[in-house]
Amino acid sequence: MKAQHQVVLSLGSNQGDRFRNIETCLQIIHQEIGTIIKVSKLYETPSWGFESDAFYNCALLLHTFSSATKVLSQVLKIEKKLGRIRSGITGYEARVIDIDLIAFDDEIIATQTLQIPHPSMQNRNFVLLPFQDLNLDWKHPILKKSIADLLAISPDESRCVAIRDLENPLDAIPLQKFNYISFEGNIGAGKTTLTTRIAQDFNAKTVLERFADNPFLPKFYKDQNRFAFPLEMSFLADRYQQVSDDLAQFDLFTDFIVADYHIFKSLIFAKITLAEDEFRLYRTLFDIIYKEMPKPDLYVYLYQNTARLLQNIKRRGRSYEQTITEEYLDKINTGYLDYIKSQTDLNVLIIDVSDLDFVKKQEDYTFILNEIQQKLIG
Repeated sequence: MKAQHQVVLSLGSNQGDRFRNIETCLQIIHQEIGTIIKVSKLYETPSWGFESDAFYNCALLLHTFSSATKVLSQVLKIEKKLGRIRSGITGYEARVIDIDLIAFDDEIIATQTLQIPHPSMQNRNFVLLPFQDLNLDWKHPILKKSIADLLAISPDESRCVAIRDLENPLDAIPLQKFNYISFEGNIGAGKTTLTTRIAQDFNAKTVLERFADNPFLPKFYKDQNRFAFPLEMSFLADRYQQVSDDLAQFDLFTDFIVADYHIFKSLIFAKITLAEDEFRLYRTLFDIIYKEMPKPDLYVYLYQNTARLLQNIKRRGRSYEQTITEEYLDKINTGYLDYIKSQTDLNVLIIDVSDLDFVKKQEDYTFILNEIQQKLIG
């Protein structure tokens, strides 16, 4: 999965309930545009460039798959939703909410409608001071200066004071309470995509299945009877080695581990693909290994209907997967559900993602996060 963009937005309000306006704006951005990773303190600043009430200002770091142009379009819609009316008057004016796109990765963008980095950011302490709170390793791609450097030479002499902390909507979902989360699902359910995104957003270490390196996989889809046993044995050995190594060497710089598989999937697939005598031998070996494996604190099964699975498989275009049948996918799904029913000591969450797109639609992604949050509360 491609990495998400890192976007810095600046928020301001000087009409109505300024604090409430900022809080509401943060919630909507997190729900509709992207995941808010960090939020600065809330600052109070005199109106800049015109006479009016003082502003409340903050900055935030956002993860999103959207382009800079799409983000701009989205923030303008949020401003309108929150009651901002653009009068068309040239110059500065009071506003319920103001959302400025300050930085987009390390990109330089210059169009008629968008300039990145924001062309005036280096002259405004109410942008620089909240930006500094985000503690990003970022340098202005044109001026080649850090935020600290820009503050040191800022011509802005206005008084910009931090008055309180702000809550990040992401803090309401403390996934770090789990040391080890496993996301499972059928072929094409999106488990790797979701695992990778959650790891990026929550500072987690990933354990991703190395299926692309398995030399037996393309051969299996051409001749299942011949290559089923070596395929399942190689997957089992690799999964055992990977999980053992990664869970034993916990990364001090990450908060928890997320995996796009649980080793029990080896038995589920083997039961479908192997002949009866081969499966008996395989089961004996699997039971020996399984006893030593750590169990996830949370096991999330992403259910997706077969028609959607086939669409996803076709869309991602792996040549060796294109012969996968509806019958085969149904058997895998049945195997997973039978396993889940039999596990009385496994903390299981089933989420139906058949109608969700948690890459393109932020609200679908936050729906999944909220489902996990409810499981935490429960």
